[in-house]
Amino acid sequence: MNKVHLKVEGFNFAEDGSMIQSCLESTPGVNHVEVDLAEHKVTVCYDPDLIGPRSIIQRIGDASSGPNIYHAELYVPPRRRETEQLQEVRMYRNQFLLCCLFSVPVLVFSMVLPMLHPYGNWLEYRIHNMLTVGMLLRLILCTPVQFIVGRRFYVGSYHALRRKSANMDVLVALGTNAAYFYSVYMVIKAITSDTFEGQDFFETSAMLISFILLGKYLEVVAKGKTSDALAKLTELAPDTAHLVTVDSDGNVVSEMDISTELIQRNDMIKIVPGEKVPVDGIVMDGQSYVNESMITGEARPIAKRPGDKVIGGTMNENGCLLVRATHVGSETALSQIVQLVEAAQLSRAPVQKLADRISKIFVPTVVIAAFITWLGWFIPGEAGLYPKHWIPKAMDGFELALQFGISVLVVACPCALGLATPTAVMVATGKGASQGVLIKGGNALQKAHKVKTVVFDKTGTLTVGKPEVVSAVLFSSFSMEEFCDMVTAAEANSEHPIAKAVVKHAKRLRQKIAPNAEYIAEVKDFEVHTGAGVSGKVGDRNVLVGNRRLMQACNVSVGSEVENYIREHEQLARTCVLVAIDGGVAGAFAVTDPVKPEAECVISFLRSMGISSIMVTGDNWATASAIAKEVGIEKVFAETDPLGKADRIKDLQVCLLSNARK
Repeated sequence: MNKVHLKVEGFNFAEDGSMIQSCLESTPGVNHVEVDLAEHKVTVCYDPDLIGPRSIIQRIGDASSGPNIYHAELYVPPRRRETEQLQEVRMYRNQFLLCCLFSVPVLVFSMVLPMLHPYGNWLEYRIHNMLTVGMLLRLILCTPVQFIVGRRFYVGSYHALRRKSANMDVLVALGTNAAYFYSVYMVIKAITSDTFEGQDFFETSAMLISFILLGKYLEVVAKGKTSDALAKLTELAPDTAHLVTVDSDGNVVSEMDISTELIQRNDMIKIVPGEKVPVDGIVMDGQSYVNESMITGEARPIAKRPGDKVIGGTMNENGCLLVRATHVGSETALSQIVQLVEAAQLSRAPVQKLADRISKIFVPTVVIAAFITWLGWFIPGEAGLYPKHWIPKAMDGFELALQFGISVLVVACPCALGLATPTAVMVATGKGASQGVLIKGGNALQKAHKVKTVVFDKTGTLTVGKPEVVSAVLFSSFSMEEFCDMVTAAEANSEHPIAKAVVKHAKRLRQKIAPNAEYIAEVKDFEVHTGAGVSGKVGDRNVLVGNRRLMQACNVSVGSEVENYIREHEQLARTCVLVAIDGGVAGAFAVTDPVKPEAECVISFLRSMGISSIMVTGDNWATASAIAKEVGIEKVFAETDPLGKADRIKDLQVCLLSNARK
């Protein structure tokens, strides 16, 4: 079920809203209608198999009566999560900066200036009895941090205790209050005693609150960055599309530009070279190469012909396609990816759920541990079980034991499970999304240490994904200069990556042979043979540039010398591009996709961790085996289509699961 938001002009009374609502609810395919009279907005949930947003807008217009003419248009509501997130980031940033305004001076007065003689000597100036300027300043500066900035911890603790539970807010409040009020006690003793030499811990309370707020701020900022990554994903789809109307013979009758959000299922969309595919669909007419790397990660453009599927957000490179929309709105692959990443960010890792469960007993346990620590020092002190010189001057056994008990509370205060884990999940999923890696939430991240097998694709993963020519050979009497000129002319109009690599290499060869010569050849009758190569007429010669399949289709004989060349280079993981001139193979190029420099190191590192590596690729067995041997992968599955790759993954999962149970 899809949803569309519309802004309607022309209705001013409740009767108008009721009329529009009843009109839409009686329309087949409309499941639910919400009307906002104040904002003049309508939200419609519909079945894309029966109706679409264009038909809904038209239906609203048809509901006009008398002087009231309704006009509806698409409305994109602000995402509540993004608005709330901005407010949350702003709130934590302001709280952290306010906290730093007081806590940083407290830290400087307690731990920095006293070490810088004589600059900190003025802090030791006594105001009354043993009360110093530094102690008074720390009390004044720490109090706003404890009770104004730290108010949120008191509120959280109150609500938790009211539910007869205990969370991290309770622990933060206990730890910081223990440090603060113990320091206040030290201040009172300094005022009332002229022999007091104790130490306050105001900086501990202030800095604990500061660090916890910093962790919260970094967490919400990380959420914002992952939202930016999601926004980049959604921007892959174009804003507009070319909607065409075709007759029964398949001829285009009319064409108009519409918003991508208005595309309905079974609409016919024309996609010209250089444009993005607006929605998922099936090619009805035309041939082209589509770059799907932004969705699938496949570095090479994929040949598309009638009957092939295209994915919304991918780039059409060189041909014009007529596509019938099959998945629109939230059903497209791109929308599903965005929803997957959003769900991953919202999901909680098992370790976080564990932290929630143990927090109810963790906080009481810490309090009990602090009390036992206090007793463990206080009772032996009163019984004289340890030397009296262990107790600092102007301090008794009770105060010494209290310091140790407070230390337990303070150390247990910042909880890594409560701060580090959600931040790590957010950063990992967001960074992964921006790099084209989808992570199914904290659960997958937490289980990553159990991985025993990693499956790699070849092109663009283990290899660079940018073809390079490593060899060129002649099989005829043509000169290399003339051969390069004809190849350059024939391949110049092709957008295929291998064709571009061949043209680049041919131009470089010709430049070496005749650096000052200029020759501009034009190709006539140029034709692209999808998945095979190109053909055309250069001057008065017929030129074919492509693979063995193109040669066979054009009845060009491939001799033993050429076969040996092809076999030799395929064993080295190279693709052979044959060039036929006037019906005979005149030469060939060997093209390779270089292995990434770090690929072998990654496979070796995984092996050292006890993790096996497997390659699953659509390339031929010779190329796949050669690449696998080069990087150190022993198990290979070649000539596998995308569905077959998914099946291989499932088979491996079942196999590993059964082995684990044994």
